Amino acid sequence: MQRTEKHFKLKNSKVFKQQLLEWAQQFETISWLDSNQYTQQHSSFDTVLAAEEFTSIKTDFSAAFEKLNEFQSLTRDYLFGYLSYDLKNDVETLESNNYDGLDFADLFFYQPQRIVFIKDNLVTFKYLKFIEDEIEQDFESIKNFKIAKKASSKSSKTNPIKLRIHKDDYYQKVNTILQHIHRGDIYEANFCQEFYSENAQIDPLEVYQHLNAISEPPFATFFKMDEQFILSASPERYLKKDGTTVISQPIKGTAKRLRSKIDDDQIALDLARDEKERSENIMIVDLVRNDLSKTAIKGSVKVTELCKVYSFKQVHQLISTISSEVPETLNPVQLLKDTFPMGSMTGAPKVSAMKIIETLEETKRGVYSGAVGYFTPEGDFDFNVIIRSILYNRENKYLSFSVGGAITAKSTPEKEYEECLLKAKAMKYVLKNAVQ
Repeated sequence: MQRTEKHFKLKNSKVFKQQLLEWAQQFETISWLDSNQYTQQHSSFDTVLAAEEFTSIKTDFSAAFEKLNEFQSLTRDYLFGYLSYDLKNDVETLESNNYDGLDFADLFFYQPQRIVFIKDNLVTFKYLKFIEDEIEQDFESIKNFKIAKKASSKSSKTNPIKLRIHKDDYYQKVNTILQHIHRGDIYEANFCQEFYSENAQIDPLEVYQHLNAISEPPFATFFKMDEQFILSASPERYLKKDGTTVISQPIKGTAKRLRSKIDDDQIALDLARDEKERSENIMIVDLVRNDLSKTAIKGSVKVTELCKVYSFKQVHQLISTISSEVPETLNPVQLLKDTFPMGSMTGAPKVSAMKIIETLEETKRGVYSGAVGYFTPEGDFDFNVIIRSILYNRENKYLSFSVGGAITAKSTPEKEYEECLLKAKAMKYVLKNAVQ
């Protein structure tokens, strides 16, 4: 499908970005990916908006990667969408039987009619041919769009945020994982718990804007499918393919930011040296190297950064970067299937960890710990990891966010619980302040 491309210079890209996102709310399907100009993360653009589906695929996990491959091969165009964690059941002989209040499809991708890229002070419109005459008109509409001055949302309300797993049960479940580790069944498991609210009424755009403003992560996402929303402040890349180069950037290791620069620098240094946090990260690096080696040209898998401290507004994180080279003929969907779900959200060995996680977690993960991203017409792609994210089904008024941590032999239930509360802090704060 051919696209018409037009470029315009911007006087103020920051204001234009805000106008563009608010203007886009008229469409039923939106994907908004924002790097927050985080230059260290190999981003191809600052921001992209993909709106209004032309063709799409929505399916459960059964043969999902095969269906996606067929869709991607036929369209050979930009595709935006998500992979839910439960596609694990397509990759391996696994099940997802836990409670699901959100009811998102396991996989959804669409070919957008309108795509708008922003890079520095240049905006690029890539519209399907049959609406090419709307580009200049849309550019003027966006430039002149009046940004709504929002008072507190009187229409928004969330009932108290509840925990699906209470503290004592959480401790017990972590101890069960530790027993598996001491027996040698696994080395590490990423164990997650859900925070949720029923009968919730929120303004998804306002909540996303607050969440992004307090975190400014490199993989922020506002994703809308009719009445379902993914509002993400993710700091983590799952996988990027650029030509024959593939990179993965798993995160394992977290420390809170401190107000005093001296104390903050010290806690970052402590994180870099923390034996437990480093061992968590290195185990996942080994898993990712193994996953990438399935498709890599022999000898090309390399760890280019090991346990590097990256600092975000809320937390410091340990991030490693693993790269590989793949044959030009490699099917991009196969690359995703061979590495999914990402090791940072499962544990090691991956399949054993996923089986144990399924018996102990009390909700279906769905989109949480899956990935949102896009394919290019050339078969390149970039996907984040859906963490630090609020998921919302406006139709049934169910709101959910989950947090997790890596359990290793050196873990204690108390510290893992504290880490979960730290990760949940931004989402709880945003929801509290967006609905007063």
